[in-house]
Amino acid sequence: MPSQYPLRGQCDCGYIQYQINCEPLVVHCCHCSWCRRETGSAFAINAMIEADQVQLLSGEPVLVNTPSNSGKGQQIARCPHCHVALWSHYAGSGPLTKFVRVGTLVTPEALPPDVHIFTADKLPWVLLPQHVAAFEIYYDRDQVWRENSLQRWQQLLPKIAAWRATQAH
Repeated sequence: MPSQYPLRGQCDCGYIQYQINCEPLVVHCCHCSWCRRETGSAFAINAMIEADQVQLLSGEPVLVNTPSNSGKGQQIARCPHCHVALWSHYAGSGPLTKFVRVGTLVTPEALPPDVHIFTADKLPWVLLPQHVAAFEIYYDRDQVWRENSLQRWQQLLPKIAAWRATQAH
């Protein structure tokens, strides 16, 4: 992980500009068929980070409700002009975390994947690096995340629980 934060990002047309102010909790490279379809690519690379660590510098994204494999859906933040996806909010932690699309960073090479997930669905011509953890489906957070990420996650859990309580119908 780079030691120099913030890292800046933007959509294609530049209307939305943002920065992430600290290292992500984790960077996933997801090979599931849903991510492939959403991105139109072989996989999605998402940096999971607390929402308050993503600072909007210009513009205002629109949130698009999108189906997900969990059945709970997700909200994808898109530029209202060029429609590039910048980040997602998944049902598990809602608006409290953002899964930032690493490809929208000015320096996407700064955040290589910490882990490859849903590799059971990966395309056969995608070769995974041997030095990065890979899982056929998902993984145990305690075995993959860095210690400081686990500590930040523990601090976030009460906020997530409070948010979920407001979602119960």
